[in-house]
Amino acid sequence: MDESLANIRHERSKKDFPALKLEDGEYVEFAFSRAKICYLLIWGSVLGIAVLITALFAFLFFNQPEVNAMGRNFLSFLVITIVAIAFVAGLIATKVFSCNKLYITNRRVIQFVMISPVVTSKNIIDLSSIEDASFHQNSIIQKLFKIGTLRLSTVGDETTYTLQYVEAIGGDELNSITKLIRNNKNTKKNEETEN
Repeated sequence: MDESLANIRHERSKKDFPALKLEDGEYVEFAFSRAKICYLLIWGSVLGIAVLITALFAFLFFNQPEVNAMGRNFLSFLVITIVAIAFVAGLIATKVFSCNKLYITNRRVIQFVMISPVVTSKNIIDLSSIEDASFHQNSIIQKLFKIGTLRLSTVGDETTYTLQYVEAIGGDELNSITKLIRNNKNTKKNEETEN
């Protein structure tokens, strides 16, 4: 690639992805995050829980003559508390879900993983260490919603970098990633033979 174009892409990537701390001449080729449809599933679940709990308590207790006003107030408080907990759980799930990202630069793979608000990691590996890139859809639901799992496997210690619930990746995109990995390996071999 032309050096001036590489510099432009480097500057653009630094501006668009400041958290990556890119090296000189490094730029982002691919940026993967989880599919937007999954946010709908998270908040659909929260709404479903809220409606179900509210309807259940209303059906079971508010039409009972033996439940007095104080009992109804307590049950109302209980329903509001459970719905509030479901809402907070939805916020946490949204935050955790949105913070899982995988970037492929012209030199490295950078992965941000968040399992919970307090358990996070950042994994970085050279592209030349990647052996295999694949995309899998393992269920009818994944095919229906056009989501799946992106996997990058390394040589040697057989570490696998995965990003689940990513939007479906076409064959051209996967071929581009594989070509980028192969080119990076060839560049590294050439550098090693010159030294």
